[in-house]
Amino acid sequence: MGFALSDMQLTSTAFAQGGPIPKQHTGEGVDVSPALSWSNPPEGTKAFAIICHDPDAPLVSPGGTYGFVHWVLYNIPADVTSLDEGSSEFTNGKTDFGAEVYGGPMPPNGHGQHHYYFWVLALDEQVELEPGLTMWQLLKRVEPNLVGMNRLLGTYERL
Repeated sequence: MGFALSDMQLTSTAFAQGGPIPKQHTGEGVDVSPALSWSNPPEGTKAFAIICHDPDAPLVSPGGTYGFVHWVLYNIPADVTSLDEGSSEFTNGKTDFGAEVYGGPMPPNGHGQHHYYFWVLALDEQVELEPGLTMWQLLKRVEPNLVGMNRLLGTYERL
């Protein structure tokens, strides 16, 4: 299918689409992942994955990747349609902090407002993936099984 938006919806009780991410979900706060829920997955969905990526981060790697990855979570079964705040369930991938856990927004002081894309990916197969995949490794591995995706955008700025 490739990477195209679907009718699936991703929401959070912590912030609205395009709204500010509360401090408790950032590196300046408790640094706990926000509660997320999703609905209307494509027919045939067997698993999900979650990603949080900041494309505004001024980082480009030699491999051509860009931005900063704050969360990679996968091996989520199809009967799961939400994650509680601070959820530690399922399989964590590696963030650009070098950790296998959610790491909230923490742009450089005075760098302006950053945009944080929380993505939900729907897969047509329960692909058992090992812990520690980067976002880019995960995307490469699941692309053949991707049947839908959508995003929730939040913002944050350190003053």
